[in-house]
Amino acid sequence: MSCKVEKSKISGQVVCPPNKSYTHRAIFLASLAGNNSKVDNVLLSADTFATIEACKKFGAEIEIKGLSIIVKNPIKLGTNVPEINTENSGTTIRIASGIASLFSQEITLTGDSSLQKRPMKPLLDALSSIGAQCSSTDGKPPIKIKGKILGGDVTIPGNFSSQFVSALLISAPLTNNGINITIEGNLVSKPYLDATIATMRKFGVTVQTLIPYKRYNITPQIYKNTTFTIPIDFSSLALLLSAAVLNGEEVIIKGSMGDLPQGDEVFIDILEQMGVTVIINDDEIKIKSPEKLKGGKFDLSNSPDILPPLAILSLNTSSPIEIVNVKHARLKETDRIAIISRELVKLGIKVEEKEDGLILESSENLTSAKLNSENDHRLFMAFCIAGMYIGNCTVTDPESVKVSYPNFIEEMNRLGAKIIVQ
Repeated sequence: MSCKVEKSKISGQVVCPPNKSYTHRAIFLASLAGNNSKVDNVLLSADTFATIEACKKFGAEIEIKGLSIIVKNPIKLGTNVPEINTENSGTTIRIASGIASLFSQEITLTGDSSLQKRPMKPLLDALSSIGAQCSSTDGKPPIKIKGKILGGDVTIPGNFSSQFVSALLISAPLTNNGINITIEGNLVSKPYLDATIATMRKFGVTVQTLIPYKRYNITPQIYKNTTFTIPIDFSSLALLLSAAVLNGEEVIIKGSMGDLPQGDEVFIDILEQMGVTVIINDDEIKIKSPEKLKGGKFDLSNSPDILPPLAILSLNTSSPIEIVNVKHARLKETDRIAIISRELVKLGIKVEEKEDGLILESSENLTSAKLNSENDHRLFMAFCIAGMYIGNCTVTDPESVKVSYPNFIEEMNRLGAKIIVQ
């Protein structure tokens, strides 16, 4: 499938979707706590349904009511677990792998063809070092894990994904001995680790930080039932803000930002550096964009998901945008650095691809093109926004938005966009 995207302007109000990362974490922790733990304002998307189904396979009893989930009975560590298919969700398979290591039986976890290309070896090695028996296909899914891990000292590299560390943190309280985690090298996506620790705290578990982003101690503890409300998703907000900057006329984005850490919040600072005025009042955001955006150098080591919405702003900059320290974006659903480089060139952007980023420069010769999103939800949405700016573009794989923003096309069209699924 593909979409035809015509040049268009958008205006009006749009509600930002709930946060996908917090939804994953809260569902897993509510499922470990049980006793009618409740998660409100959840993002119901393909990825988060994968997490719900994984928790059910682990034995949790989950009820969905509107935009809330209630976990009546928790995950049962002694239950017989069938194969868990986490579809396209990297967060699901990584956190579920940590939980699987708490079971005495062998558990198989797999996913779709895209997920089967994503690395798991650092996490499997870490779990093996504390007693799990792990096997995989060249360090990638499908994987088999047999516990039960008892805890102890574990070392894990930080340069692949913070999700590996989050998986260890979430499982650690349920081991007999607790876990001492040492992170080797520089940890990428640090705010996502902060998000895990903040969510664990809401469910009654304390993580002792010995050296931030280097060493953590988690003693044996019990997750306690609570009600957890999901804030808006700053990754999706970044896309909406990019749409407003490039194509907007009085766009108002609504939603509660809450007080939980989100690394992608830095996108607001980036916009202000580029000359955009961002106005935040209560639970709504508006922007005033200059005729031409400023360029600049931006470090996305802690916020790789804002690479697509930042890259497309190069369509209307007076100087180049340089994006650095985001090599781990090559290990997302796709190699986002390579695909953004390949596709934005088609639109007339001058692109220099680096191992860990991009240099993007606008030109006077922007042109329509057929853009291939490679079934990556964030690339699809970013390319649609670019198509709205240029006009007469085609973007592949509209079905990919089910992962994080299922009604993206409908919402954009309601605001005035012209995105036609073909």
